[in-house]
Amino acid sequence: AFTGNANMLQVIFFALLFGFFITKAPEKPKKILTDLFEAAFDIVMRMASWVMKLVPYGVFCLIVKVVGETGFDVFRPLGAYMLTVMLALIIHAGVVLPLLLKVVGKISPIAWVRAMSPALMTAFSTSSSALTLPTTLNTLKKRGKVSNRTSSFVAPLGATVNMDGTALYECIGVVFLAQYYASAGNFELTLSAQVTVVMAAFLASIGAAGIPSAGLVMMLTILSALKLPLEGAALLLAVDRPLDMCRTTVNVWSDTVGSAIVAAREGETGLAESGSDQHAPS
Repeated sequence: AFTGNANMLQVIFFALLFGFFITKAPEKPKKILTDLFEAAFDIVMRMASWVMKLVPYGVFCLIVKVVGETGFDVFRPLGAYMLTVMLALIIHAGVVLPLLLKVVGKISPIAWVRAMSPALMTAFSTSSSALTLPTTLNTLKKRGKVSNRTSSFVAPLGATVNMDGTALYECIGVVFLAQYYASAGNFELTLSAQVTVVMAAFLASIGAAGIPSAGLVMMLTILSALKLPLEGAALLLAVDRPLDMCRTTVNVWSDTVGSAIVAAREGETGLAESGSDQHAPS
């Protein structure tokens, strides 16, 4: 009923609120609920992995339908969409995060990116921040010289809620689809709708699982909130794999930058020094 009425954002907000109060519950009920939800999450992830194997066939059928209705002209704006996403990710990863690292953490961005290269390469190849997490932790501790106390807290938290690459991607993707449908006269992209996109992308990125193409799945939530046709996501899925690899790398890069800044603020020294020549196990 919630999804049918396009109330997925309310569901996500309720889930975040419910999870917060679980942490405040007494130990016994908290453990029961935590074990229950962890088991349910594991089952859902297994189901999602199975469904993802069938996705290419579904995407092909949907693209054939769209091309049959609109022709091949749809692929021209799709190329512009890809370039826009890549440019946004490059600016965020290459300008914004290094500035934070240098100004707030007092750490050389070049030295830090060299130290974090194993985690970044793993993120790029797997498109999963969850699968990259063990490598991220090892890289932070052995090459970045971040303490176990800091890295074990910040990195897992970041892999769950710090999805800035995903948030950027979702904002651009939904605005692209909104403009596409607006040009066809099926949707009006007002200022309030754009604000809704930004807020929805923020909430949806927090709720995104660390698996390949999870950001695209969460984008369906935003499309529902804006009452846009969900079939539009099929267009984005056709070019999602390379973008998924890039935004996952940005997500992990952001997690490592956050870990470095927290470590520096905690008074830890020698970050990324004499560690970049070691190889962290993956």
